[in-house]
Amino acid sequence: MTVEALKVALADHTVKELPQRMIRAAAVLVPLLLRNGKLQLILTRRTEHLPHHAGEISFPGGGVDPQDIDDWATALRETQEEVGVVPGQVEYLGRLDDCYSIHNYRVSCHVGLLPADIEFSLDPGEIAELIELPLDALRDPQIYHQENWQHQGRNMPVDFYTLDGNVIWGMTGGILKQLLQRLAPLL
Repeated sequence: MTVEALKVALADHTVKELPQRMIRAAAVLVPLLLRNGKLQLILTRRTEHLPHHAGEISFPGGGVDPQDIDDWATALRETQEEVGVVPGQVEYLGRLDDCYSIHNYRVSCHVGLLPADIEFSLDPGEIAELIELPLDALRDPQIYHQENWQHQGRNMPVDFYTLDGNVIWGMTGGILKQLLQRLAPLL
């Protein structure tokens, strides 16, 4: 598997950009590593004391700040703040479709490749744990299910992946599902 093949697989889809509406903009980085020819997905587990998403598994990211020149810059800034990855260490691979969070954010989703020998430095106030999972193992249909949840009077499908004791769900699960669909020909 090559970096170029990853870029082509992600570019082979027209990104669905959602309107901003009257909600805050946010961005996440979907970080990948290539180890021994296999793609690894990097996720974080948020600390238990946070007011939102405490203890949940997520991608590095957050709200757009005025100094951010674009959503990619936001994803890189947040990744540096949360896990200590310097923006120059991330190779841009492409984008996934935008999504709306139930907490009134429009989230742009960017995929980046990290060096295999990268060292992380977790922000202990925000990140309890770094999780590295093999992307091909996440394709196993035995670890996936979808539930229909009610939110503000609407039915919403919620994606769940459970691997090695980690439950990835909600918006993070939806982003992961989209990533697996885009990269399926390479996996």
